[in-house]
Amino acid sequence: MSPEIIALARKHFQENDRHFYRHIAGIQIKDFEKPQKTDLYHSIVRVILGQQLSTKAAHTIYQRFLTLFKDSYPWPTRLIKISNEALRAQGVSRQKAGYLRNVAQFFLERQWTTEDVIQMEDDYLIEQLTSIKGVGTWTVQMLLMFTLGRQDILPVDDLGIQKGIKKIYSIEFTGKQLKNEMIRIASSWSPYRTIGCMYLWRFADGGEPIK
Repeated sequence: MSPEIIALARKHFQENDRHFYRHIAGIQIKDFEKPQKTDLYHSIVRVILGQQLSTKAAHTIYQRFLTLFKDSYPWPTRLIKISNEALRAQGVSRQKAGYLRNVAQFFLERQWTTEDVIQMEDDYLIEQLTSIKGVGTWTVQMLLMFTLGRQDILPVDDLGIQKGIKKIYSIEFTGKQLKNEMIRIASSWSPYRTIGCMYLWRFADGGEPIK
């Protein structure tokens, strides 16, 4: 998000949830711009390759994976034809190989353009992309936030966001009750819930509740 959008969000929080604003007023978050060209397919492929791996290991596997493609781009028409053995040789597990083919098949069937994706609503993208075996709601929400730059996303399953909101609002319950309360609290942050989450991540790492 640009500095201008972050400033608008802070003003919105101050006017609509003063308790939240008091806790995050002194926190600085880095602005991030939406990429000029959004490649949702490629982003999902990279996320799957990096699942349950350290950042360093994920980068290594990703670079090895790209060597399977002549121009270092994992075209879906090529990806669905690569054998498990060839993928395994580059460090990709059999399960992830299956997930990658699912993603490739999905995008081959739909032929979405960048403009198509830009016009799609958040809920529609979540519904469509989570129909791919191997792609969960949290993964899609992260892509919406950081690949597509959508500014009103609330990943209630994210442990860091849960931790931050529990600290600020002195919440002790967990599970579905917690998630419902998160949705209720963050409703006043809309249309800037993504930015609210960025503050929650920072607050979870060291912020202290204000009495």
